[in-house]
Amino acid sequence: MTHESLVTYLVEESYELIDAVEAGDRDALLEELGDVLLQVVFHAEIARRTPGEEFSLDDVARAANEKMIRRHPHVFGDEVALTVDDVYRVWRAAKAREKASRTSVLEGIPQAMPALALADKVLGRVAQSGITISRTDAVPPPVFDDEAELGALLLAISASANSRGLDAERALRAALRGVQDELRNAEDAARVPPSDQGPSAP
Repeated sequence: MTHESLVTYLVEESYELIDAVEAGDRDALLEELGDVLLQVVFHAEIARRTPGEEFSLDDVARAANEKMIRRHPHVFGDEVALTVDDVYRVWRAAKAREKASRTSVLEGIPQAMPALALADKVLGRVAQSGITISRTDAVPPPVFDDEAELGALLLAISASANSRGLDAERALRAALRGVQDELRNAEDAARVPPSDQGPSAP
């Protein structure tokens, strides 16, 4: 048993937990939370026995506790956050201090996420960056008023792709790679001092 061999089960157990949450099934929720917790136990035990890793479940819990304290100085420290917006601002500032060495707002996004979840995360980071991405403006967005209409639209797109033998998941991932490449190129260009960008126009 290895970290790698357990990944499939971690993904499966996570989706089963999501099903239990969405079904509002108390007993299933209790069971699936335990199954996900067992995955954490398994990975920690593998690490405890693996030279070069050598951390335990206690270490995992300790790291999580320390992270919780760092990320919530309004609870555990002297910061003041009186509104939800304040809480988010304080949390974001604390996280930014931890990730100060990152060179792109895209760092830390798991690329293995399902395409729609990945799109939500990537586009959120694009908005955070303040950089205009041409690819996201190329097609006028469809109009919908609620999630029911959005769901129907997504279903129609998936059905149309399926009828034409196209893979909607792969297509969206490809489009997102283009968005991420464009954003990273813009970030790189912004870090280059003007004097290093070549001669200016006369």
